[in-house]
Amino acid sequence: MQVELVSPEAVLFSGECTQVVTRTVDGDIAFLDHHASFIGALDIGQTQLWASDGIVTLAINRGFVEVSNNVVTILSDAAFAADEIDVAAAQADLATAQAAVNADGDDEDAKAALAWAQTRIAVAEAA
Repeated sequence: MQVELVSPEAVLFSGECTQVVTRTVDGDIAFLDHHASFIGALDIGQTQLWASDGIVTLAINRGFVEVSNNVVTILSDAAFAADEIDVAAAQADLATAQAAVNADGDDEDAKAALAWAQTRIAVAEAA
């Protein structure tokens, strides 16, 4: 199947894959060749693409996924491949977000910032 992963900054991936696993707001979902049509909202999390040269893992910060006619299109608000992640910046963001969550456990923006920092660190460390 053809996979297109696009963020506002760039096309992060365009090519053939045998499988895609990504996180939607309803949980993780996997797409294989000729998957039924699908549209879903993405949550903060990892996306894995099984490409011909190996598995590509990316940190995804929300967006949308659409599957139609054997094409998976992922539009993300922000996305980074493991080698593009600034781990020091992600760790600083993690500390800031954790402090904000500790100060106000109901702060949804702080919780999202915490999840985004954790996801970037996890993707970078797994590479």
